[in-house]
Amino acid sequence: MGTNGTLPPGRRAAVITGLRTPFVKAGTDFNDLSATDLGALVVNELVARSGISPKEFDSVVFGQVIPSPTVTLIGREMVLRTQLPRSVQAHTVARACATSIQATTDAAAQIALGHSDCAIAGGAESISDAPIFASRTLAQTLVEVSRARTVADRVRILARLRPKDFTPNPPALKEPTTGLTMGESAERMAQVNGISREAQDRVAYESHRRAALAWETGKLDGEVMHVPVPPRFERVVSRDNIVRKDTTLEALAQLRPVFDRRYGTITAGNASPLTDGAAALIVMSEEKARALGLRPLGYVKAYAYAALDPRDQLLQGPAYAAPVALDRAGLQLSDMDLVDMHEAFAAQVLSNLKAFASKDFAEKELGRSRPLGEIDPAKLNVNGGSIALGHPFAATGARMILQTLRELERRQGQHALLTVCAAGGLGAALVLERE
Repeated sequence: MGTNGTLPPGRRAAVITGLRTPFVKAGTDFNDLSATDLGALVVNELVARSGISPKEFDSVVFGQVIPSPTVTLIGREMVLRTQLPRSVQAHTVARACATSIQATTDAAAQIALGHSDCAIAGGAESISDAPIFASRTLAQTLVEVSRARTVADRVRILARLRPKDFTPNPPALKEPTTGLTMGESAERMAQVNGISREAQDRVAYESHRRAALAWETGKLDGEVMHVPVPPRFERVVSRDNIVRKDTTLEALAQLRPVFDRRYGTITAGNASPLTDGAAALIVMSEEKARALGLRPLGYVKAYAYAALDPRDQLLQGPAYAAPVALDRAGLQLSDMDLVDMHEAFAAQVLSNLKAFASKDFAEKELGRSRPLGEIDPAKLNVNGGSIALGHPFAATGARMILQTLRELERRQGQHALLTVCAAGGLGAALVLERE
């Protein structure tokens, strides 16, 4: 990074192209595919479609949020399970829902430093393949059994187990510091910020309407690969299966609250669903792209990460990260031709938009004299967001980057702002530039 937080001139990181799998609801089409399987599929296809020789790649940065019981270094597996040379170094990242934003900015930083010229960045998630952990007592007992020298010793150790010790433990859904699920925290944000159920349902409706229109007009066809479905591979998944083109505000209004059944406003309709999928980008130095005769989709102009106390407003991180990213880019919110804000929950989107426009928030929380500003709805999530398209945690950021740069090209725009909220009170913001 330069002294002001922007990428140094002459070593700009260019996003050349990208690709993703369809995003599908967990437990459906990709039920038999792991995150590693999905990641390898998209990386192989991306390299093949790019026409770039595999030998040109020098690094892979890849992420996964829900840990695999058998693969701990998914980044390296993207090399070992694809056509890339095994000499390509790789590392794995995790920043909750901002994981593939982190992967992309890691690649961009390595390019800026001159340590990399051609990288693959992305992430994959399989909620269908989420690990189920044994209880601590059972795990410790099994370790003891493995060390026992005689059958009698093994029987004696196993005899200590009780039925409750066999109860499986799924991955944690609650913030360790607050004891609240993300949905419960979003519900609190809706109450604190005065976000109505009607407003949330309208965000969800627009997400589905715009995503359905993007598919109908062919905008997403070039971004999404086709995936044959195991085990028999007789059927091919070619589209996201969560988008509902026939949804209505009336239908959304009929859904019951999930996290606070009596007073809540968050429903399955105005929240992002659990999703399987993968996405990847090719990130390259400007000089390398020029040497290979490649025209970038755009460039990583600037970025910022922020954190706040999870006990406050867990998903308000974008309101803290976006001003810093824009400052580092030397731009204003009004300079953005597009804004893409990750839709974990409609309540979270509306809370952050309210903070963007609030003078009180700017002064008290950011120490700024002026608010960031309001976003024109015609520029926000124009081809749908995570509520309609789905949210495979580690893949969403790469999906947003690719989708936004392609739309920026269609509109002949120059700048875009992306924001992502994440568990732990984290937030990410990324400014993209097109020439």
